[in-house]
Amino acid sequence: MLFLFCVSIVALLFFGMLYAIAPNHSRDYSDFKGRMYAHRGLHQPGVPENSMAAFKLAVEGGYGVELDVQFTKDHHIVVFHDANLKRMCGVNKRVRDCTYEELQGYRLQDTDQTIPLFTDVLEVLGETTLICEIKNHNGNRNNRLCRETYEALCRYKGKYCIESFSPFLVGWFRNNHPEVIRGQLSCAMKDEGGLGYVARLALSQLFINCISRPDFIAYRHQDYRQPGFYICSKLYHPLLVAWTARGNEEQNEAWKRFDAVIFELYANPHPVE
Repeated sequence: MLFLFCVSIVALLFFGMLYAIAPNHSRDYSDFKGRMYAHRGLHQPGVPENSMAAFKLAVEGGYGVELDVQFTKDHHIVVFHDANLKRMCGVNKRVRDCTYEELQGYRLQDTDQTIPLFTDVLEVLGETTLICEIKNHNGNRNNRLCRETYEALCRYKGKYCIESFSPFLVGWFRNNHPEVIRGQLSCAMKDEGGLGYVARLALSQLFINCISRPDFIAYRHQDYRQPGFYICSKLYHPLLVAWTARGNEEQNEAWKRFDAVIFELYANPHPVE
């Protein structure tokens, strides 16, 4: 009797795990497969990440583009990765605490480039295939950011998809605009963002897929051995997007296991994801 009970519990947990990590039903994502996406534009020495110059270079190179969006204090959507301006602009302020006008007074890595508006970047990208990451710096359930990002993307001429580390932001598209191809970002998390153990486990092993039901999994390519990612990829065969392959060696390794690759030109010994 005890044996049957234990077997039942194990079976319940196993099938519950399979349900949790399942992606969306198969859709046509051929527009996004087999492509290389310039991580925050084709940035390089003298050309900052997520700058208009970096996006112009990516378009000229014929690459897809991955970029990050978040709100300013006055609810302009800007293209910027970090929550804080310190790394890129040398100012210890959060983006969400600054107005867009204030942000224009800062320069990206001592260049002439400033933090761009999302709508301006979309104009430059033209018809470039786009992966738009929605940052959770404005909150994990910021429906307004999702809605206004979607409205901007509706006017975009190229193919696009969205992704986020927050399953709730991805889930907004699932519930409100399921026609948009959506992706769940993840990796083998350690202490990212001050998350507790349970949250890190759920994100790392893709248990949060039950919230977002993503069409693709964007996963740190070095972490491909994680059990949740491995089972999801082998059992359900979603589109797999590698991030971020730096330099030729990493890119070659990523192509062995993934369907698309987010890349940077140069290897970086101290990358900021």
